[in-house]
Amino acid sequence: MSDPIPTAPHWFTSSYSNGSGGECVECAHTPTTTLVRDSKRPSLPGLVVAAESWKAFIDGVAANRLAA
Repeated sequence: MSDPIPTAPHWFTSSYSNGSGGECVECAHTPTTTLVRDSKRPSLPGLVVAAESWKAFIDGVAANRLAA
């Protein structure tokens, strides 16, 4: 992807996170991508997902269209 990862992206956790160190991911948005990483191990490599793919994923979760 041509969108460079910002040197200091604004990472956030889900509003569903309870803050007790459970199984959570953090996300950060750029104009063309969403960055995803493990909140307990932020120094490890994460994922870079195209913005339109991330939107499709979130829409699928919200509509309960994803199979377990």
